[in-house]
Amino acid sequence: MDKAQSWTYAEHIVEESDLVLHARQQASDLGLKALSAATGHFLTALAAMGVKTIAEIGTGTGVSALYLLAASTDSVLTSIDTDAEAQAYARESFSAARIRPGRYRLINGRSADMLPRLASRSYDLVLVDGDPLEAAGDVSEALRMLRPGGTLVLAHALHDDRVADPARRDEATVALRNLGRELIEAEDLVSSLNPLGDGVLVSVKR
Repeated sequence: MDKAQSWTYAEHIVEESDLVLHARQQASDLGLKALSAATGHFLTALAAMGVKTIAEIGTGTGVSALYLLAASTDSVLTSIDTDAEAQAYARESFSAARIRPGRYRLINGRSADMLPRLASRSYDLVLVDGDPLEAAGDVSEALRMLRPGGTLVLAHALHDDRVADPARRDEATVALRNLGRELIEAEDLVSSLNPLGDGVLVSVKR
């Protein structure tokens, strides 16, 4: 079985709206790596399962948020990023998508500074898509913020396929490899690593 062919098929069977494609191009222009199309559709599927309150670390130009907010008409998103220019593009995309301003809050700042200010046990889904070297801290805060039964999504969990290669020992790869193992082995979580895009690790809080 050709797994590479299957993964390519999974990525390209989905289509993206012109609005998402535009946001994706803006991310590329800024040197940002947006989640893949298949990963975006996967986020929509997760968010469609009764998710009302969402937090996101890594707004970018709004690609992931467009997918998350597409799952329902009443979910709300809090998104954190240090890049004000990218967030300005995200606001434009949300406006073009006719997403009500009351459904999203964009916070400009470092996740390490901003996440502790968000309420505990108050979110149904938290997407961690920031600096891989800060992912462990972000995940720790995310688990605090999640309600029991809530879902943690760790993006770029395979880090350009480096995590699967034991010879790769750079700091970011080792950090994500260790974090992935910790989440999968944690007794208070039910976790699964999905190879879509750059890897998505999903953990449900017991």
